[in-house]
Amino acid sequence: MTKKCDKYEALFTFATDEEFQKHLLECEDCRREHEKMNRVSELITEVKPQFAERKDKYIHIKIACILCMVLFAGVTFQTADSRYRIVEQIVYGEQLTPEDLGFPTDSYGLIMVDE
Repeated sequence: MTKKCDKYEALFTFATDEEFQKHLLECEDCRREHEKMNRVSELITEVKPQFAERKDKYIHIKIACILCMVLFAGVTFQTADSRYRIVEQIVYGEQLTPEDLGFPTDSYGLIMVDE
């Protein structure tokens, strides 16, 4: 039983092209491994355009999802701000009352109107 050569990966990665080609001529195991790697490279090259098309389709879906989220967040924030006065609380520290704005108010805090 002969031991299988395990130098292919190291030579492919670190050796010069001449050293690698010389070893491929001498070693049957590495030559078979190199043929397998070439077939895999050919398959990847063949399939690559299909993945590019698929990627383009997903870009449109991602853009649509982002737009929906922005619209939903905007509507939600606008509704919450109109109800709870979030922006006023952040800017002024508390919710403004008619008295803070300088309007004349009665004892209930309602704006008094002179006739």
